[in-house]
Amino acid sequence: MYRALPDEEFPIPAVDLAKLAPRHYRQVVDFSTPEEVGTVIVDPANRYLYHVQAGGKAMRYGVGVGKAGFEWSGRAHVAYGRRWPVWTPPSDMIERQPSVGRWRHGQPPGIDNPLGARALYIHQGNRDTLYRLHGTGEVRTIGKSVSSGCVRLLHQDIIDLYDRVRPGSALVVLP
Repeated sequence: MYRALPDEEFPIPAVDLAKLAPRHYRQVVDFSTPEEVGTVIVDPANRYLYHVQAGGKAMRYGVGVGKAGFEWSGRAHVAYGRRWPVWTPPSDMIERQPSVGRWRHGQPPGIDNPLGARALYIHQGNRDTLYRLHGTGEVRTIGKSVSSGCVRLLHQDIIDLYDRVRPGSALVVLP
């Protein structure tokens, strides 16, 4: 499940499982919810993302979430996804971290791109929230509050989720 993926456009190394708590491994779990099958539910407090399946089940992923001051909650939807996306830091991030300003016109895709292997773009209505569900190779960030509001999954996990989620799918971020 966390093996190397050498056939990707940018080869992905295997995950060092010594750096990942077993509770954060991708797995099918019992999950009772009134939400529809296909809904994505993020539980920031417990650092999990659930993709609701039929029969009271969900695929659960360990995630990294927004650090203090960057948390958010509410309902939205997955507008679309991209394989090996370009990353463009928002202007407020450039103000906070001037070093990312070199990417103001976009960082090309690649294994070191902050969005990683895949990204799912989150909208509320027709408005881009600027939040993403995206890949990372930084295993140590899974299970932590580390981002500027995006939800990070291991490259292998975002590829799995990307293949499951359809544009228009509901997204619920719990308070």
